Amino acid sequence: MRILSTVRHSCNHNRHFSFRIPQSPLFRMDPKFASIVEQVKVDIITPTQQRDNARQLEQVSRSFISDTITVPTKDMFAYAVQTSLGDDVYNEPSTIALEAHIAKLTGKEAALFVSSGTMGNQLAIRTHLQQPPNSIICDVRAHINKYEAGGAAIHSGALQNALTAKNGHHLTLKDIEPRVVFGTDIHSAPTRIICLENTLNGTIMLQNDIIEIADFAHKNGILMHLDGARLWHVAAETRTPIDELCAPFDSVSLCFSKGLGAPVGTCLVGPKAFIQKARWFRKIFGGGMRQTGVLAGSVAYALTHNFPLLPRVHALAKHLQTGLEELQVRILSPAETCMVFYDPSTIGVEYWEIIDRAAALPNPICLTGSRLVVHIQTSPEAVEDFLTLIRTLKEEKVRAGVIPSPVDSDGMGNVYVRATRPSPTR
Repeated sequence: MRILSTVRHSCNHNRHFSFRIPQSPLFRMDPKFASIVEQVKVDIITPTQQRDNARQLEQVSRSFISDTITVPTKDMFAYAVQTSLGDDVYNEPSTIALEAHIAKLTGKEAALFVSSGTMGNQLAIRTHLQQPPNSIICDVRAHINKYEAGGAAIHSGALQNALTAKNGHHLTLKDIEPRVVFGTDIHSAPTRIICLENTLNGTIMLQNDIIEIADFAHKNGILMHLDGARLWHVAAETRTPIDELCAPFDSVSLCFSKGLGAPVGTCLVGPKAFIQKARWFRKIFGGGMRQTGVLAGSVAYALTHNFPLLPRVHALAKHLQTGLEELQVRILSPAETCMVFYDPSTIGVEYWEIIDRAAALPNPICLTGSRLVVHIQTSPEAVEDFLTLIRTLKEEKVRAGVIPSPVDSDGMGNVYVRATRPSPTR
């Protein structure tokens, strides 16, 4: 006979809920265990959670920090919770279906769902490389080089040879070929992988240049990897199919939380044997996940409903750029897709001034420096309010008789400038 005992409890904010514990001769909650239960239980939902979430969405719509801050919608969650309940280390049907779709979409044999773009890139490098010494070539501005905590050295023992694009936009074969390491000179680390990124800082790498690099690489036994975290933007802007964009590469990492608005996830694609090995390394890296169906469902919703929104995002970013140019603000990198990099020193304004004033608006705007990222939840009103603020600051500087002192470029194509406050004078 099965007896159910109801336990009612509350958390700090006086919300009450209950659960029922089965009681039987084999299990009766003794006082000591009941005490531990009281210590373990937690409710992380605040009394004002719905209002908090609405406020968070409003803040996201007025933040130009990144496209990773987009939040899942109720419709995305409603779809996601209908997915399967398997364990991804063993068998998770909805995740397997997503991987199969991404493999087909990219024209590759197989795909692996992982937690982040960094994990996708680092798994690709580690899986491609066999035994050191090895080196990889990438752009000096690349995520792999600047924002993955030296992962290639830590995980793969690989030297990163980071190059500067002479055209100021993207790497070409003329940049890469002279820096490739061949031969058996024991003083050097041979080039094993060329890693490209598309988009990079929101700019699109020309497909013809990619193909030329890939032809050279493959003729010389060098592998090609693409950090395609925002490749969706390239497809939307150039109207080029995803499989065509991925064709020159041996492996590609595609992010779903950048641009598409999924809460978590990246897929790494490549040959079947490569993905099987990458799955092994994912486990070694601690990246094996369990009930990922709800995450796969969020990604599927994002691909279906959010990818079509990207042309609107690009149009809004271009409008933002035009507005800045009309105010004589220098554009460091134009809005080819979802990002604009700007320099306000041409109108006598510093980044920190803009950040402070934007944060003090009745409806605040969130900024970090030169990079302005437009995403699927950016409101057109936020763009207009930002341009109005820049216009106001410019007019104030003119009235104050401030003479602009434009900041010179560092000559390295480093357009990503974070705001810094001047040191206080003594």
